[in-house]
Amino acid sequence: MQQKILIVGTNGFTGRRILDTLSDKADYRVTGCSLHADIRPHADSRYRFVQADIREEAAIRRLFEELRPDVVINTSALSSPDYCESHREETDETNIRAAARLAENCERTGSRLIHLSTDFVFGGDSDRLYTEEDMPAPVNYYGRSKWESERRVTGLCGNCAVARIVVVYGNPLPGQHSNIVRLVADRLRSGQPIRVVNDQWRTPTFVDDVAQGIDRLIVHPSNGIFHICGPECLTIADIAYRVANALRLDASLIQPVSTAEMQEATPRPRFSGLSIDKARRLLGYRPHSLEEGIRAMQG
Repeated sequence: MQQKILIVGTNGFTGRRILDTLSDKADYRVTGCSLHADIRPHADSRYRFVQADIREEAAIRRLFEELRPDVVINTSALSSPDYCESHREETDETNIRAAARLAENCERTGSRLIHLSTDFVFGGDSDRLYTEEDMPAPVNYYGRSKWESERRVTGLCGNCAVARIVVVYGNPLPGQHSNIVRLVADRLRSGQPIRVVNDQWRTPTFVDDVAQGIDRLIVHPSNGIFHICGPECLTIADIAYRVANALRLDASLIQPVSTAEMQEATPRPRFSGLSIDKARRLLGYRPHSLEEGIRAMQG
């Protein structure tokens, strides 16, 4: 019998890849949901699309009553740290209160909730990879909102997994935000210099691996927090140089600078590399290296 899957936020980069991946599987009957009309309408009939505003309680209840999902995957969020810092009420409504409403309805209907979060819940004062047991201490409002969303959804829904993801990259659709790998490649191909920080460490994640991890959280329904990200901890500058190397582009255009020199309006954690040992052990999660992911993007 097919499981009914509702994916929230499917116009976004990560949400769309999860939608495409799960829609290919015969075991699932998938519905995508987003605030605006389908970013890729009439592409195929493998999934259904519903336009809805999850910030409205009545809209969420209608979704659950109509679809009766077995699993709800929440990829929806305001994720720009600069925007979240200056739009705190809007951030709370989307990242915290809407997520909590989804969790309440999952608990009411017996649905499983998989909620996407971020490495930015951590403060960056570590010199080792963060595990799921480490205490968050976010340094910006985006990170604080996502940490609060984690606490809300796990407190409200008994059948809930949180998947923290990091610097997701891949090929976006037209109209979707770019990402570090695509941005670096596009700039270097056009002969433009690009400034990148050399003292902020991340574990970059190929978008297909996020979809793989989410699928495994459906098949092996463990609860709690899981780090679903890449296997390598690199600076943003390291990522840029590896893109140039893999694609044989002009690395001399890359301009590594410190966080202080970059003068970002909103603070970012110095180090937010995440350990994937738990996901490897419990889920059999096997992500691409950065070079493998870059090659897959060219295929």
